[in-house]
Amino acid sequence: MQKRLLSPEQLVAFARQRSPYYAHLYRDVPQAGWQLADLPLTDPVTYWQGNFSLQDWSVLTGPVNEAIVFKTGGTTGNAKLSIYSRDEWLSFVTVFGRSMDNQLQPGDRFANLFFAGDLYASFLFIHGALTHMKVPVCEYPFTGTIDFSSLSAQLLRHKINVLAGIPAMLLRYAADLATNGRTLPGITTLLYGGESLFDEQLRLFKQVFPCARIASIGCASVDAGLIGASTIDCQLDEHRSFEPETIVEIIDESTGETIQEPHRPGMLVVTNLTRTLTPLIRYPVGDLAAWVEPEGITARKFILLGRSSLGHRIRVGYTSLYPDELAVQIGDVVGNYSWQLLIEQTGSCHHLTVRIAFSGNNAQAESLIQRITEDDPSIAKQSQAHQLTLRVQWCQQSDLTLHPRTGKLQRIVDRRNYGVKAGEKE
Repeated sequence: MQKRLLSPEQLVAFARQRSPYYAHLYRDVPQAGWQLADLPLTDPVTYWQGNFSLQDWSVLTGPVNEAIVFKTGGTTGNAKLSIYSRDEWLSFVTVFGRSMDNQLQPGDRFANLFFAGDLYASFLFIHGALTHMKVPVCEYPFTGTIDFSSLSAQLLRHKINVLAGIPAMLLRYAADLATNGRTLPGITTLLYGGESLFDEQLRLFKQVFPCARIASIGCASVDAGLIGASTIDCQLDEHRSFEPETIVEIIDESTGETIQEPHRPGMLVVTNLTRTLTPLIRYPVGDLAAWVEPEGITARKFILLGRSSLGHRIRVGYTSLYPDELAVQIGDVVGNYSWQLLIEQTGSCHHLTVRIAFSGNNAQAESLIQRITEDDPSIAKQSQAHQLTLRVQWCQQSDLTLHPRTGKLQRIVDRRNYGVKAGEKE
């Protein structure tokens, strides 16, 4: 049975009664007469504290007896766990699956190249979504670890015309095809999820998949749940709010003001009205976004504009980086100095630069890089695949980038080119 929708008032009443976390967060909120914008934002750092022990996690509203548990990322020893009741998971995949109807055609042959295993959610999530589509398609559940030569042979043998996966995996496959001088004109649709695509990456896809329409499969995450649906009229990085299951807000990072006017960037915040085991109320997902349609439109469209400077989780390829964990690593190896993470991109390779206001040396830089890669082996794997570089840059305090309005240190500086500006068409 699909999970029923609660009103914001019902969800908040339930959460503050059953969850110690929300009881504390809303201790100064009146029982009635408030608007959603009156509620404090959920702090992702405190939200996930104690999450490794499901018996003690203060967000939970009840015991974890009938549920499905996934990892949301993080370092090997400090991964966060995201939990859905069976009804919540069914609602999640059903709503997302129905949103995929407009991206696929009856009879499409769909290669599921997302990742599975070790509590990873994406493959199972897309598999579940496909089973709840109204459009009949045929799924080929390869996973993202399939050998490329085997994949190419089976795409041709089975006349598969749709590829779906995370950009990091799809780009590796495209680079392999390009290196071997191959193209696959039989691929008519390429759906990506998990991160944005950039101009040089799109050119590579067009080179090896010349007949493919390229689109987001939709915007969701295992921690934040439903975020945005990808419809046929969406440009790259544009999505429509999942209504009525999710309330999407865009919040000014410096003032906390709710933004309603189009084209003004702010922090993307979601409230999920179907999740009650681990309520998600005014939760910052870590992205910047802007509305591209006027207020009052149903399933209003927004565009993703990169990572928020306050982002709790940074997605780079199939790696999830957490600034609070990076702060601990820097403190252990170097000391407690001001720092920020710079994210840049050329072609299919992401460049991560940890900038630290300290006069360090090469040995300390190498030790920090070793610590980071040991804690998260996926960084080393992407480095070996030439999809990611990681370096340490020593600098002066005055070299660190500050927020232009507040003057506060920007922990995350995302300089990747997200292409289309807010609300503009290509």
